[in-house]
Amino acid sequence: MPARSTRGHERRTIGRVSPTPAAPRPVEVELKYRLRDEAAGDRYLLAEELAGFHPISPVRSTQLEDRYLDTADGALARAGFAARLRQNAKGTTVSVKSIGRRNGDGSGGATHRREELEGPADRTAGPRDWPHSDARSLILEQCGDAPLVELVTIRQLRRKRKLQLDETIVEVSLDEVDAVSRSRVVERFVELEVELLNGDEAALARIEAVVASDPALTPSTGSKLESALAAIRATTTKRGKRASALLPEPEAGAEEDRISSDKGAPEATGVIEAVTIAEVEAAAGADLAHAAPGSNEVASKPSARAVANALGAADAAALATDGGPTPTDGGPAATDADTDAGATRLAVPRTPGVMLDDHVAEAGRKVLRFHLARMLAKEQGTRDGNDPEDLHAMRVATRRQRAAWRVFGDAFRGGRTKTYRRGLREIASRLGAVRDLDVLLEAADAYRADLSTTEQRALEPLLAGWRLHREDARRLLVRELDADDYRRWVDDYGEFVRHEGLAVAPVGPTQPHRVRDTAGSHILTAYEGVRAYEPVLRWADVETLHELRIAGKWLRYTLEFSREALPPDAATLIARVTALQDHLGLLNDANVTANMARSFLVENAGSMSALESAAIGRYLVSREREVARLRRTVGGPWRGVAGVSFRRALGRTVAGL
Repeated sequence: MPARSTRGHERRTIGRVSPTPAAPRPVEVELKYRLRDEAAGDRYLLAEELAGFHPISPVRSTQLEDRYLDTADGALARAGFAARLRQNAKGTTVSVKSIGRRNGDGSGGATHRREELEGPADRTAGPRDWPHSDARSLILEQCGDAPLVELVTIRQLRRKRKLQLDETIVEVSLDEVDAVSRSRVVERFVELEVELLNGDEAALARIEAVVASDPALTPSTGSKLESALAAIRATTTKRGKRASALLPEPEAGAEEDRISSDKGAPEATGVIEAVTIAEVEAAAGADLAHAAPGSNEVASKPSARAVANALGAADAAALATDGGPTPTDGGPAATDADTDAGATRLAVPRTPGVMLDDHVAEAGRKVLRFHLARMLAKEQGTRDGNDPEDLHAMRVATRRQRAAWRVFGDAFRGGRTKTYRRGLREIASRLGAVRDLDVLLEAADAYRADLSTTEQRALEPLLAGWRLHREDARRLLVRELDADDYRRWVDDYGEFVRHEGLAVAPVGPTQPHRVRDTAGSHILTAYEGVRAYEPVLRWADVETLHELRIAGKWLRYTLEFSREALPPDAATLIARVTALQDHLGLLNDANVTANMARSFLVENAGSMSALESAAIGRYLVSREREVARLRRTVGGPWRGVAGVSFRRALGRTVAGL
């Protein structure tokens, strides 16, 4: 039987008399996947065809803030419901959803079915003062006059698009989610959802059949709320085990788990465990302020009460005293960056948060603070050297900051800020020396994997020489990180990015000084720098193509720094520039590898066997062939950036400022 549109039905129920018990509630039907690889989501969101479905709307972005509420004793959870207050530009709505199971019966798969009621609300008033709706009636029926308290806040950057096949319409959305407890981000993940808006549910199964084979996705085992509450339990337990640590130290693979799946979260049981406020208070020793008995006010964020229905008494005590850790992966929802007890501490949101009316200097400060936090979050992992991706992420963060200085630097006093730029240049150089050799070694290992054992051994002198150079570069890097000068630079730089107004160049009221005034010219200037390579591209040598890569990088960063303030077309522009940059990056890596292999052969010709020289020579030839292939095929990604469609989209983006 065809499923009915959930959202349309919700709109029709708002403001009506509450249905009789026999009246069926609208049911939300959707596919939900957790992403192992964040880039995988764009393949489906931006696809021109998905299992026969075709787009009928552009990609639209919106910021959402959801507060999940219940009574102190978990009345709604016991009844099998979760209540959500959603704040957006249009106002506040309340949604009440059943705590469902996958495929309706817990049999697995990615399909989720939940009853859902929705209506208008007021986040400053209690349910009795909200406009009438079925959702309000259900809350009053289950909770009576008991005040509502906040369990957790979930913030999302949602990008969505509608697709259609015959009479069936679905909405594909990509949600970048922050779970917030007591003003601390305790979990971050990215989720892909495909919701049936109208038509036959069988058509939704076509999409499930396509997506199910993608190893970058895994079916979500529960709702965002269940994942958030499970994260609070898990991180609080971990925090209790290492309460003295300033930085979380997740075990190997924990970063992937945070992004990709519900590992550590229980399967949806249909009821969220309820713990009374009295139990939480007894365990935490907290002196909590209660809403007046019998009132209908929604309690503002109480310290331990915020997670009353999610935590056992011991976990609540740990949370009340510690606040839980903050994720510190390469793209954190929020970052606490510390390396020792006296280290600079930075807390940042999921994105830089640049807005159109920001002063250019303060927009730049937001970007610098965001990427400095990312850099510091990876410093300890870089010191330890256990995971090369820590060093990679730290290097990327330094590059983003240097690019930000190029975009926003004129808004600051040069004399006051030159030490920050110089320090970034020095640490970026040390990181780059190690990272470049990591890339060479990774590529060589991939090449060796398909060779015979004899051939693999013959390549060992080359790789051994590179490993020796890497260890030398790593020792210099660690020495730099341990230096007092570096720590003083971090402390000073941290103070600069924290405090508005520091070192800002004076500007008159009629001079361009807001993001909306200046972003357009910055973007177009960066694009001019890329477009200038068009006349020479056909004959360009590797060095010229490397310069084009750098120009593309500046364009990409200029767009990314203001992404939140730009129209939705910016996402497509960034993706196309990134594709060109990645292609040219592979070309540069292959060329550097070939040059280093050639130098090694020349310098060590007298100390190697004929077998070793021949094997290294074959590797050199393979890298030269890869350079030639990438040069021949650069036209594809180039047309994506230089073509008419890109220029039109770029014009719309600038006009939207």
